Amino acid sequence: MARTAGAARARRERSENEQDARSIEGYVRDIVRRYFSTAPKRIEALGGGITNHVYAVDHPDGQFIVRMGATPAKVKEFLKEQWAIARAAEVGVPSAEVLQVGTEAAPLPYMIMRKVDGTEATHHPDRVAILREMGRLTRLIHGVRTSGFGHTFDWSNDLLSRNETWKDYLQDELKVGTRLDVLEEHELLDKAAMKRLRAIWREVEGWKKPPSLNHGDMRLKNVMVDDKGAVTAVIDWEFCSSNVAPYWDLSLTLHDLSIDAKQEYLAGYGLSAAEIREAAPVIKAINIVNYAHVIEAAIKDKDRDRIDHFRVRLSGALDLYAI
Repeated sequence: MARTAGAARARRERSENEQDARSIEGYVRDIVRRYFSTAPKRIEALGGGITNHVYAVDHPDGQFIVRMGATPAKVKEFLKEQWAIARAAEVGVPSAEVLQVGTEAAPLPYMIMRKVDGTEATHHPDRVAILREMGRLTRLIHGVRTSGFGHTFDWSNDLLSRNETWKDYLQDELKVGTRLDVLEEHELLDKAAMKRLRAIWREVEGWKKPPSLNHGDMRLKNVMVDDKGAVTAVIDWEFCSSNVAPYWDLSLTLHDLSIDAKQEYLAGYGLSAAEIREAAPVIKAINIVNYAHVIEAAIKDKDRDRIDHFRVRLSGALDLYAI
């Protein structure tokens, strides 16, 4: 009986998802008609994620991408991306042109972009050169000066939500203190390492460095390249922020790379060996506190194997190049 009920529920969920997909596709058609006067020749769902629906649009006027947010609040993220992409383009970072962000033509917020040529750089055979170029482009992005810290900055007129100081950002938005407490309470690091980590954050909290634009997810999967490996666009600016460079972006980018790939990227960014050594403790500290929320989820689920997995990773046991 339970198996029958489960199958019926699964069929109902599939039906609801298919209906939702048809509704979203209808909204995309309405959006295209509003801004291009005529209907698209073809619409293709590209997937997306929890917060986005993404469609490729073939229209007589060209090839476009339409992204739709899952909730009305998503319009703020789209506006932030639009601002960041425009500023990055001004300093020479190739990106997909944003043509429109709006809420008028559909019940959900949307963004219309020109489709860029190329494929994700993840599996391109010339990744070494691409990583160097990614480093160079990241440095250009960091040349865009901003005001305030965090995800609410120059793109928004909402001054009450802005962190005016670096310390405010660390305490109120990133919540470093709370994250450190989680790590310490559940003994994810030994006492000596925890003491060093807290000392790094005490020093970092006192920084008076100016903020700048950070991409927030500068990885191979978010870089489009042509057949020869030339970068055609940096995409997915959803997690961009106003932050202290280069530490934030480097902590996220280096996380996924092999040691050789890390050095190629950093060479492209232009950091000297001495600068890399100096920045390393802060980059590591950011990376560690960014684990806190997934660790909390594992603790809530009482997933001991996963918690032990994080303990091994944060202990440095997987670092094969330092004693």
